[in-house]
Amino acid sequence: MSYPSRGAKLNRVVITGAAGICPLGSSWAEIKMKLAAQENCIHYMDAWDHYEDMNTRLAAPVLGFEVPSHYTRKRTRSMGRVSLLSVRATELALEQAGLIGHPVLTSGETGVSYGSATGSTDAALEFAQLLGMQSMKSLNATTYVRMMSHTAAVNIDVFFGLKGRVIPTSSACTGGSQGIGYAYEAIKYGKQTVMVAGGAEELCPTESAVFDVLYATSTRNDEPHLTPRPFDRDRDGLVIGEGACTLILEDYEHARSRGAPVLAEIVGFGTNSDGQHVTRPNKTTMGGALSLALRDAGLPPSEIGYVNAHGTATEHGDIAETQATADVIGRPVPISSLKSYIGHTLGACGSLEAWMSIQMMNEDWYAPTINLENVDERCGDLEYLNSPTSMENEYVMTNNFAFGGINTSLIFKRL
Repeated sequence: MSYPSRGAKLNRVVITGAAGICPLGSSWAEIKMKLAAQENCIHYMDAWDHYEDMNTRLAAPVLGFEVPSHYTRKRTRSMGRVSLLSVRATELALEQAGLIGHPVLTSGETGVSYGSATGSTDAALEFAQLLGMQSMKSLNATTYVRMMSHTAAVNIDVFFGLKGRVIPTSSACTGGSQGIGYAYEAIKYGKQTVMVAGGAEELCPTESAVFDVLYATSTRNDEPHLTPRPFDRDRDGLVIGEGACTLILEDYEHARSRGAPVLAEIVGFGTNSDGQHVTRPNKTTMGGALSLALRDAGLPPSEIGYVNAHGTATEHGDIAETQATADVIGRPVPISSLKSYIGHTLGACGSLEAWMSIQMMNEDWYAPTINLENVDERCGDLEYLNSPTSMENEYVMTNNFAFGGINTSLIFKRL
């Protein structure tokens, strides 16, 4: 393929397929039904009771996920749960895009940009036995491949025979959003024609423990239906979830030439870093990422009709994020957090929330933040949705922020 010369026209980037697997379900119809019911998917995890020093017992698992029968042992032996979720979400997204079996997938013009906070922790345990027991009996030829941070990206690449660039975005809570953003840039600047983009995470108590030692997890163990509570003055922390979501990004002209369905256009992406603290959010650089996305899209803030927030239900995060959003947008823009339903899915959240935001934009219907009864007065001056809301928007924004001070913002246009 030929690359554009300096000053050449930039490519438009559209989404032609999307699919996700999350605690709410594995189809948009199922997910919307549960969003409309305004009930979360938080469960008490009995299996975590033996972790005596862990304060939380809450999580949002994906229930009932089954590996399809055509996923043979030979094709899945290098996959842990995070890769299986990723590959299945990708297969469903490629089917929607009409790209299963299409020659563009194996031509070198299709790449993958995908992230997770970590690989499969069962595989990490196999290495832990080597270090703790000085025994290699638990190790096999696939242990490292299942554990490595880019396991989802590589297994997607191999399963579908993709031969383009592989961009692993293992950036914690921005793994999914950076996956989309870097895929968008790869097509925009003519490096690829199609990109498989997104993020995934498998549920593991170690990830809940990370936030538990920071006193950032919800401990409403007897009231899982009442948590998490993003933006609420009575919040008590986040809840970990799991899932996977894949968006198929495509050069607009290529999509049009083959009559592909188009869900939305990506028009803006911004990412930066705080450069100050690995866990303390910074509203100035958060706002900088939003401004970068607006500049990339060539839009004034007034064009953004809805913001899907990172909204983790942690005190410092909620306050910094909403103040940054209010400062940049400059008006009480409608905002809500889908983490109130599915918890914090870490590497998957950026892609799951982007997908659901696009679906809501296309249907003129927006899910509220549930369990939001009293907005924290320290949060920014925004329109916090607390009931299902109908509105027509041409542009929506989704924002995510991660450990390490990594900030992202994506802007989608309705077509």
